[in-house]
Amino acid sequence: MSGPPVVELRGLGVYFRLQSRSRMSIRKAILGGGLRRSAPTIWALRGVDLVCHEGEVVGVVGPNGAGKSTLCLVLSRILEPDEGTVAVRGHVSTLLSLGAGFNRELSGRENILLNAAFLGISRREIARRMEAIVEFADLGEFIDQPIRFYSNGMRSRLGFAIATALDPEILVLDEVLSVGDRAFRAKSQARIESMMARSRLIVIVSHATSFLRSVCTHCLWLDRGRVRAYGDAKSVLDAYEAEVGGVDVDPAIDASEV
Repeated sequence: MSGPPVVELRGLGVYFRLQSRSRMSIRKAILGGGLRRSAPTIWALRGVDLVCHEGEVVGVVGPNGAGKSTLCLVLSRILEPDEGTVAVRGHVSTLLSLGAGFNRELSGRENILLNAAFLGISRREIARRMEAIVEFADLGEFIDQPIRFYSNGMRSRLGFAIATALDPEILVLDEVLSVGDRAFRAKSQARIESMMARSRLIVIVSHATSFLRSVCTHCLWLDRGRVRAYGDAKSVLDAYEAEVGGVDVDPAIDASEV
């Protein structure tokens, strides 16, 4: 590959401290006889090496608790690693979860402006793209209703429309295509494919391995915070499906969206 990698992780480690429910009596606290032990830690990611180049679409798979969402937070520069190094070369647009960054009391249209501000996009630029975002989300009259009235699938539509309308250099999607109807999934897949020529890198976390097969060039398999495999999407997904005992052909459909 020519030029430096778009993403380069070396020995990446991220841990969290578990909250302790033990309580210290007032007497012990005053007399100093009840020193608490430091809170135990759990490594969400440990020893992760990952190099991604321009033009790649990288799928991320693994069981719940494997560290997939933590990895997305690191790539999005929301979390700093506790060990190792991270190099992300390019502007990142992120859709981490349903409703992330949404204000439930604001309308869909108002939340488009709010999310644009979070992403550092000017009001003039987002105003230019507003109707395209509204059209892609296809929420009808709900676009001017408060988010609290939206189903999960509707929030997914809006969030995906915002995240993918801004021509990002690096696009990170965390489990945002696991709800919604089949028509929206097909439209989302078509948009991702069209973005492949414009974005330098796309990272997609999903349990829908059939979807990942259709769009990804590479795949990362995480297990308990460590890399089980990374490489050609087909090879990694074949190994992953063989272990988990099947393929998630179609994510759960949100009945309220049908």
